[in-house]
Amino acid sequence: MRIAVFDSKQYDRTALTAANQQHQHDLVFFDDRLNIKTVPLAEGFDVVCPFVNDKLDAPTMAKLAKLGVQLVTLRCAGYNGVDLDAAKLHGITVTRVPAYSPEAVAEHVFALLLTLIRKTHRAFNRVRDGNFTLDGLEGFNLHGRTFGVVGAGKIGLATARIARGFGCKVLAFDPYPPATCDVGCEFVTLDELFAQADVISLHSPLFPTTHHMINAHTLAKMKEGVVLINTSRGGLINTLALIKSLKSGHVGGVGLDVYEHEEGVFFEDLSDSMLKDDVLARLTTFPNVVITSHQGFLTTEALNNIAASVLESVAQFAQKLPLSNEVKAGA
Repeated sequence: MRIAVFDSKQYDRTALTAANQQHQHDLVFFDDRLNIKTVPLAEGFDVVCPFVNDKLDAPTMAKLAKLGVQLVTLRCAGYNGVDLDAAKLHGITVTRVPAYSPEAVAEHVFALLLTLIRKTHRAFNRVRDGNFTLDGLEGFNLHGRTFGVVGAGKIGLATARIARGFGCKVLAFDPYPPATCDVGCEFVTLDELFAQADVISLHSPLFPTTHHMINAHTLAKMKEGVVLINTSRGGLINTLALIKSLKSGHVGGVGLDVYEHEEGVFFEDLSDSMLKDDVLARLTTFPNVVITSHQGFLTTEALNNIAASVLESVAQFAQKLPLSNEVKAGA
């Protein structure tokens, strides 16, 4: 099948090309994100392969259908950028990659967290400038702290396991908790988690019900000095409310691998231009905020798993087999 891969970087091309050796699909890579302006690029393709910040809204889906596209195979877990009702209306199948490497994202949680609480980013810059003092670099132990996981899917549970390894008491919230859990965490209400956790890590999908679940009201419920980590979806946090809590000192630290307005910024080199997003620019000024550019998935293992899963979905679709990772409207 002919596959148009949108919003592709070199690491995508390397992993997909290697995985395609056993499938022999026709892969064509585009730098452009898929949206209503770029959808004409999909002409002549059976399949489109978008990424997390591509926008497949109703007009885009309608245009894809007219161009003869039959399958949208996302190379990410999140699908909030796809209008599933429109896909159903136009007979376009949608698949995703639900679990490319839970450990990759979970480990990035602790890359952000340890950077924050041990201030290694500041120490690194000092040493490079020849400053070997320790003043102002005091951190705190994770051992003995209460770690809260919001969303107990594969990534959330992988994060909980690592937190247990650090000697944390782990609290978890999920509206649909697993029937059995071998992680050793305690499932509590969201309010209980907010009130008790020293560190809170977000692992919820982005739905209308979870949009801005971290807001002025919920931030006020959290412990003074709480550290908040988000490697899931930027829209889970009301950034303006977060900035206000940072300024007041109520929030002690923030690690973000996602941002609610990251489209057009994350994954791009803007080093020679002005950052036009004033809110994001303000966030970068806080010494207790660490931001990475949606790189939690970026390990060799995860990239290879993503590529294999995407091409397996295409193979299943081409052979009219049951689709392991199909996403349907209303699911």
